[in-house]
Parts: sequence; structure tokens; C-alpha cells
Amino acid sequence: MSMSLIAFAVLIVAFAIGSFTRINAGLIAVVAAFGVGTLLAGLPIADVIAQFPAGLFFILVGATLLFAIVRINGTIDLLAYWAERLAGDRKILVPILMFLLTAILAAAGAFTPAAIAIVAPVALALGMRFGISTLAMGLVVVQGANAGAFSPVNPFGVLANVMLDEAGASGDALKLFLYCFLFNAVLAAIAYVLVQAIMHRRGVRKAEKERNDVEGRSGSTPAGSGTGSVSDSGTPLAGAPARTDTALATPEEPAKSGPVKVAATPMRILTLAGIGALLFLTTVLGLDVGVASLVIALALIFVDSSVQKPAVESMPWSAIILVTGIVTYVGMLEEMGALEELQAGIESLGNSSVAVLITGYVVAIVSAFASTTGTLGVVSPIVTPLAMDPLLTPIGVVTAIAISSSVVDVSPMSTSGALLMASAQPKDERLFFRALLLWAIAMIAVVPLLVWFVFVQLGLG
Repeated sequence: MSMSLIAFAVLIVAFAIGSFTRINAGLIAVVAAFGVGTLLAGLPIADVIAQFPAGLFFILVGATLLFAIVRINGTIDLLAYWAERLAGDRKILVPILMFLLTAILAAAGAFTPAAIAIVAPVALALGMRFGISTLAMGLVVVQGANAGAFSPVNPFGVLANVMLDEAGASGDALKLFLYCFLFNAVLAAIAYVLVQAIMHRRGVRKAEKERNDVEGRSGSTPAGSGTGSVSDSGTPLAGAPARTDTALATPEEPAKSGPVKVAATPMRILTLAGIGALLFLTTVLGLDVGVASLVIALALIFVDSSVQKPAVESMPWSAIILVTGIVTYVGMLEEMGALEELQAGIESLGNSSVAVLITGYVVAIVSAFASTTGTLGVVSPIVTPLAMDPLLTPIGVVTAIAISSSVVDVSPMSTSGALLMASAQPKDERLFFRALLLWAIAMIAVVPLLVWFVFVQLGLG
């Protein structure tokens, strides 16, 4: 076995251990980088240390610290309150507003799992209040996070834009964001309508089965006598008990009280201004995302120092170690020349378009079990040469890879899917696991081929 194959095998083992145990794959990867780099490839320790992604580290630390403060000082609660007030009794606005709220947070720089962790509990609670399937609401939230994830200030977008920059298409960063946003918006709508329809039919069948069971035990029971019967349209008849399994069915008339008021305190308004300033500093003035996030976070801490300790403690340090560890290992692979061998193997296919399709399926499968950010870091050196093929468009190639790697984040083995399960009611956990796993499998099967055809074959962009 060649040295490069051994190095890649170690990376796969790190992903596998991280997926099926509680050991952080990034921690394994960074230690393995020193072992493989020094013992196998003969690299000096200083060269391995130099592969640590300092810029990405500051982006992750700055963004997660800032949005930990946003959560702790109640600014997210204020946004959710405004969303509920805006929706009123218009049920259809609830998923739209939750999609937009998650997308805005991700587009403003929130780490995707952080945006989901913030919005998912609110969205699922609103779903129950409005009689919407909590599973449908969960899928909408994940797609909202993915929709905003490829903005220039989000870690996903930063990595994808590196591919564009290296392919000589740095001016297409906004196109990448818009294409990913629109694709995920359409996917969210499909997921919502499909899951709502399926869960409604399951709820109707369940109610009819309960009615038949009651009639079987007591003979014929007239409609409206409190047996839980339903009409042909699925609407409960008089005396029917309300269905409470909101993950499975959508009650026609859910009990709903008014929204609990959240005050727009000066600190919360200042925090919203800080988020706006982050977008201005990074997109208009071109300031580094990590630096801008740290500046704004420090300003908010100066105003209210009580948020510092809980914010730092609630930062996703495990995710930060995961991402930086994987990227460090990939840097070591590049330093030892292993990535050049992999690139040569892909190029030997003789068709860059087919290579993009295969790469899309690979990143979709890997990302379903591991970090999307880490996966993007791994494939970046492989994607760049494909994006530079004169027969393809850089924006088309990078968009196809970006969507393929992120659309499977709903997998229960990924952080985003796990957060959805954690936000669900205990009685719905098994249903969520099965449904999210099936959805992820469907995404792996369909999306890489679809985005390859639209963005690569048709050359959209």
C-alpha cells in the first residue's frame, strides 16, 4: 500500500471513529497529522504545525462567540416573538418566517449547527401551537440554515469561496450564495408540503383505525358520540379527541394562546445593530469575518460583561476542534503530496464533468456522517482543478459540490440532524430518527445528480 493510501485510510478511520463514538474526529485527525506527517512522510513538526488553519479558527471562534451572545441576551427570543406576531393566525407564514430567520442567522455568520440550535426549539414549539407537523418544521429549519450557509461570512461560504478564488472566479461569491439560497428554498417548500401531506394522511388513518376499533368493541356507534371519528376530509367530527402527536399529524384546530411578549431592550436592539454591522464590515468593507465578529462581540461584552462567561462556555468548542483538526490533516496531506495523487486519479477519468459528479456523491455520503465544513476542507484542493476546466464553469462546479455536501446535514448522524432530534419531544425521537435518515438517503441519491445536471451540464452560472 502506498504512503498516500495509508494517509487517506487514516483520515477515513478518523471520520469513522468520530461518527460512531464520542471521540472527536478532529482531535484524532490533528494527532494523526503529526504521526503520519513526521513518521510516515518525514515532515518536520514545524511544517505540520504550519498547516493549522489560523484564519478559519478565528472565523469559527468569532462567529460562534458573537452568536452565543445573541442567544444569551435574548435577541433570538425577540426575533421569534416578532415572527409569531407577524404570522398572527396565518399558519402558512410560520414555516416561511422560521426558514427566513434561520437563513438570516446563517447568512450573518452563525455556524450552521448554532443557527439550528437557536431556531429549532422555537420552530417546533410554534409548529405544535399552529398544528403543523414538527417534522416538517424541522426540515424547513435545516434547509433555512443551508440556504444562508454559503454567504461570504459563514464558515461554509468561506471555504466554498476559497475554491472560487483559486479557480479565478472570486467575483461569483454572490452568485454562489443566491444559487444555494434558491435551491434550498425550493427544497424546503417541497419538504414541507410532502411531509405535511404524508403526516396528515397518517393521522387520518390512525383516527379511522381508532374509530373502527371502538366500533368493533361496542357495535355501531353514531357519529358525534365521542368516539374520535373523522369525516371523509379528515376533519374530526363532533366529540372527537384532539390528536396530540404533532410529529405524525396536524390537528385541524390546535389550541393556541397568544405569543408571550419579549421586550425590545436597548441591549437587544444594540445586538441587532451589531449583526447588521457585521454584514456591512465584511461584505462592503471587506474586513475579515473572524476579526469583525470578535470586534462586535467584544463591544457587546463591554456593554454587558455578564454575557462573557456563559457565551464562552456555550461555544461549540467540539465543532471548532473537529473542523480545524480535519483541515490541519488535509493540509498535511497536501504538504506530503497525497492530494496530488488523488487529483491525478480523478483526472485519469478523462472527463472533468464525470469527475464532478463522482465527487458530488462522495462529499454527500461523507458529509452525512461527518462535518460538512471538514468535508469541504478535504475536497477543496480536488475541486479547484475541476473548476478550472475550460469546458466547465467554476461557479457551476463549486455550487454543485457545495449543495451536495450540505443538503445531507439533516442526517441524524450529523450535528444538524442530531440537534433536530434533541429539539423534538421524547415520544417523537424514534420517528424523527427514521424520517431524517430516509430523507438523508433520498438527498444522497437524488441531489448530487440533479445539481450536477443543472449547474455543470447545463452550465448555469
